[in-house]
Amino acid sequence: MSNALLTLFSILEAVALIVVLAIALINVRIRLRKIAALLATLAQGVGNVQGHLRLVTPTVPQINAPLRDIVGALPAMCEMAETIADKAGK
Repeated sequence: MSNALLTLFSILEAVALIVVLAIALINVRIRLRKIAALLATLAQGVGNVQGHLRLVTPTVPQINAPLRDIVGALPAMCEMAETIADKAGK
């Protein structure tokens, strides 16, 4: 093969490499833009949830207080239910 032909193939190979890399980078850019848009939507949703939680947070102790009483009474209620079930089963 002549030097001119080898030089031409080398140049064509370099051009092909540049074209392939350019296409790959364009695909990466497109995907990153889609990801950025989805992250913006997600950030907005998280902001909305945070806003709702700010409204609920002060009332959590008021909600939990009666639930603690219920949880405390459950073991006794379970024992009573077992006793009633045993009597009904006999």
